[in-house]
Amino acid sequence: MSDFLPTGIQLTYLVAASLFIVGLKKLGSPATARNGNSMAAVGMLLAVVATLLDQHVLNYQMIMLAIAIGSVIGAITAQKVAMTDMPQMVGILNGLGGAASALVAVGEFWRLLSSPEESIPLDATITVILGVLIGGVTLTGSFVAFAKLQGLISGKPLTFPLQQPFNALLLISFLACSGYLLVTPENTTVFLAMVTISSVLGILFVIPIGGGDMPVVISLLNSLSGLAASAAGFVVMNNMLIIAGALVGASGLILTEIMCKGMNRSLPNVLFSAFGGGSTGGASGSSATAEDKVVRSIGSEEGAMMLGYARNVVIVPGYGMAVAQAQHSVRELVDQLERLGVEVKYAIHPVAGRMPGHMNVLLAEANVPYPQLYDMDDINPQLEETDVALVIGANDVVNPAARTDTGSPIYGMPILEVDKAKHTIVIKRGMSAGFAGVDNELFYKDKTMMLFGSAKDMVAQLVSEVKQL
Repeated sequence: MSDFLPTGIQLTYLVAASLFIVGLKKLGSPATARNGNSMAAVGMLLAVVATLLDQHVLNYQMIMLAIAIGSVIGAITAQKVAMTDMPQMVGILNGLGGAASALVAVGEFWRLLSSPEESIPLDATITVILGVLIGGVTLTGSFVAFAKLQGLISGKPLTFPLQQPFNALLLISFLACSGYLLVTPENTTVFLAMVTISSVLGILFVIPIGGGDMPVVISLLNSLSGLAASAAGFVVMNNMLIIAGALVGASGLILTEIMCKGMNRSLPNVLFSAFGGGSTGGASGSSATAEDKVVRSIGSEEGAMMLGYARNVVIVPGYGMAVAQAQHSVRELVDQLERLGVEVKYAIHPVAGRMPGHMNVLLAEANVPYPQLYDMDDINPQLEETDVALVIGANDVVNPAARTDTGSPIYGMPILEVDKAKHTIVIKRGMSAGFAGVDNELFYKDKTMMLFGSAKDMVAQLVSEVKQL
C-alpha cells in the first residue's frame, strides 16, 4: 500500500490536470460552459484530496474545518451575489488567490529560517521571492479593482506627479532587496520590506487605470493569480499546483490579449495611459459643437411600433442593462417580438460590461437561447440589412467616432456598427459620455432615436406596448 500511494497520487494529479484542460476548453462556448466548470471543479476536488494524502498534514481536523467554512462562504456568496456584481466577485477571488500564494511563500521562508540547515537553498529563495512579488501585487491590485468596480473609490484614473518614476523606484528597490536576500537569506527585515513593496506596487498598478479598462485588468489579474499559484507550487514542490497555476496564467494572458484587440489598444497603453480620465463633452476632433447637434427622442409607444413592425431586430446589450438588471425584461420583449414574427438577434461586443463575457452571463441568466447570440465580427455584416438596432445601455462600443474621428481616443477600436442599420433606438438615462469620456456621435445621427430612462423601466414599457400590437 505504501508503494502504491505515491503512484496513485501522481495518477490522480494526471486525471485532475486532464479535467482542468478539458473543462477549460468547454468554457470557450456558452453551450458547454456549465459542464466545463463542473469538470474543472471535480478535478480540483481530486487534486485537493490527493494533496492531503500526499503531504504530512499535522491536523486534518483543522483542514476539514477550513474547507467546510470556505465551502459555506463560497456557496452563499455564489447564490447571493447579483450577476451585475460578478466582476467584483471575480476581483475578490483573484485577490484571495494572490493572498494564498503570498502566504505560502512567507510561511515557507519562515520554515526555512527555523530549519536546522546552515543556509537557505538558493532555488528556495528565488521561488519565495517570486511568490511574494506576484502574490502581493495580485492581492492588493485585485482589491483596488474591486473597490473601483463597487464604487468605493472613483472609477476614474487616479494619478499623481512623477507616478511612473516612483513605481520604477519601488520596483528597483524590490529587485535590490531580492539581490540582497539571495546573498543573505536570513535577513527578515529585508524580507518584510519586500512584502510591503510588493503590496504597494499592486495598489499603484491599478489606481491609474480607468473603469472602462476593468475587463482587461480583471483578465490580467486573473492571469497573475495563476502565476502566483504556480510560484507557490514551486515553493512547496507540488506538481498539481504548478500545472493548475500555469493553465490559469496562460488562459488569463490569452483573454487579456483578446480584450486588448477588442479595444484596438496595446496592454502597455491600457496599463499606463490613464485612459478614460477625460470629461470632455464631445469627441476629440469633432467639428460640430453641442449646439449644432440634434437629438431625436421618442416614447415607448413609438418605439414599440418600430420594433413590432420590423422584419428583423438586433439588440445590443451594454453595462446600462447590467446595472438596471433588465436582462429578464429584454428576454420578455424578444418573446413578444417573436410572437409577431420578428427575427431577433443579440450583438455581443467583446468588452461590453465590466468583465469578459459579462453580457453572455447576464443573458444566460435570462435563459436566452445561445444561437441568438452573435459575436461582433459575425453580426456587423448583417447590420446594414437590419430594420432596427436596439441599443440598451451601451455607449463606447457603438460610437461611430471609432471609425471616423482620428482625433478621438477610441479611434480604431472595433465597434458594433449599429449606425448602419435602417433605424437605431438607444435606451439611455441621459446624454452622459461613456467610460472613454467622449461624446457618442451615434446619438445625433438622423436614423437614431433616443428613448430616455432606466433600461429596465423602458424595456418593460416596450413590452407592454408591443403586447397591444
